[in-house]
Amino acid sequence: MHQILQPEDWAKPVGYANGVAARGRLVFVGGQVGWNGQCQFETDDFAGQVRQTLQNIVAVLAEAGAEPRHITAMTWYFTDKAEYLGNLKGIGEAYREVIGRHFPAMAAMQVVALVEDRAKIEIQATAVIPE
Repeated sequence: MHQILQPEDWAKPVGYANGVAARGRLVFVGGQVGWNGQCQFETDDFAGQVRQTLQNIVAVLAEAGAEPRHITAMTWYFTDKAEYLGNLKGIGEAYREVIGRHFPAMAAMQVVALVEDRAKIEIQATAVIPE
């Protein structure tokens, strides 16, 4: 469905792809945070907010008839790099539970703040539904 772009002489990345080539209908998911559909945070736990954020992305994708396997790129914004790194196990569990073992091209960065004060993570996604 999508072609993973991995130069032969590069070390294989863990949990993401260096690049993805795809053809089809594009779906752009705006930045999602770890609140529910009523814009209420149910947890301040970092991995818990990641899980909810990913569930929100999947819900938006479904509106276009897309599934997690159609995601080609994700950009992760978080407010505390140390908290992100300290929660990698929980983040991985949440990711596999919601997205599965599909690893698109990704970027991750610490930002000074997110618009929603209680948000610890915001993720933007792009998906391609094959033609």
